Amino acid sequence: MSTQVTVVGIGADGWTGLTARARELVEAADVVLGGDRHLAMLPSKSDGAEQTRQSWPSPLREGLPALLEQHDGKNVVALASGDPLVSGIATTLVDLLGKDSVEVVPALSSVALARARMRWSAESTEVVTLVGRDPHLVARSLAPGLRLIVLSSDGSTPAEVAGLLTTAGYGASPMTVLADLGSETESRTDGVAASWGDQAAPDLNVVAVELVSSGATVLGFTAGLPEGAFDHDGQITKRDVRASALARLAPLPGQLLWDVGAGAGSVAIEWMRAHPTCRAIAIEAREDRSARISRNADALGVPALQVLTGHAPEALADLEAPHAIFIGGGATEEGVLDACWSALRPGGRLVVHGVTLETEAVLAVRYAQLGGELTRLHVEHAAPIGTFTGWTPARAITQLAITKADA
Repeated sequence: MSTQVTVVGIGADGWTGLTARARELVEAADVVLGGDRHLAMLPSKSDGAEQTRQSWPSPLREGLPALLEQHDGKNVVALASGDPLVSGIATTLVDLLGKDSVEVVPALSSVALARARMRWSAESTEVVTLVGRDPHLVARSLAPGLRLIVLSSDGSTPAEVAGLLTTAGYGASPMTVLADLGSETESRTDGVAASWGDQAAPDLNVVAVELVSSGATVLGFTAGLPEGAFDHDGQITKRDVRASALARLAPLPGQLLWDVGAGAGSVAIEWMRAHPTCRAIAIEAREDRSARISRNADALGVPALQVLTGHAPEALADLEAPHAIFIGGGATEEGVLDACWSALRPGGRLVVHGVTLETEAVLAVRYAQLGGELTRLHVEHAAPIGTFTGWTPARAITQLAITKADA
């Protein structure tokens, strides 16, 4: 496809607020694409004008290739709100067409306007977009004193965010809903999450939150969350050895992890919490545990975690090749290690844990064949012994960590 698209950001003040260059681009276009609201902001076409104005397809991503193919070779302008690269259509178009086929002419973004209204600096705020996304994403960013600018999907988003904050122990957090920013109908509603209720807001809104803990268990952003942060039945990678495993798995932006024998999903969830673009697939044989993993993922702010119920190695067939694999259980199952090592991308990291002599023997053979790090992890916790205190050892964990050579 050779389509060239210019994406023009348009603010709440519409056509009159565009720069002279932006107006020229729109006026000269053969085709103008945009949402109904944006297209309605344009002046009427002059008599005899052959400009085509067309709304986005629904569903958007699936319908875009055919729409762009329809206008291939024409001068196409797409309209977007504010900065088209802030949860905007420009990002999708660049993914589809490549960066050399998309020009972006931004306007003032809703994020910049919201920060200006709140008098919050860019460096003191974090932006969370819920546009077309699960509201549970907010849970990943919960920390006392942090300021959030939440991009809403619609008028119901503020109430959903308030409910999530309250459930997570941040009900005392002040919330401000800024609606129709930059327009004549701009409005502001202030409140507190716990008492927000189900009040609706205008569809075009941004939520500003200053996080205040009201009895919440504060969770850090480094690996090794306490076991109590997860719902589990005892089948969970304990925090100390989990931190060790994640240090070797080395989460990187945009990379994919397989968590094989996921249990409570703790490794996959912490992998995804490491960066907003980290992805993971949790493979778990038991349906009840798979359901528990999904609940944990929602509660800890990574609702996009993919949960696959099935037995390895059969369940691994046809999955996207991962950049890292954690095997927390099932390493002695025939074919599991071979399937994982074969699927792992060059430069990928494999970490396997074992607690039995049988698993240790398998890992020792792999270590002899492939090298890497073979480590035994012994963790002891202080606990009462009568009226005194002593050390209670946990089961020793044998950990094999290998990095696959680059091709």
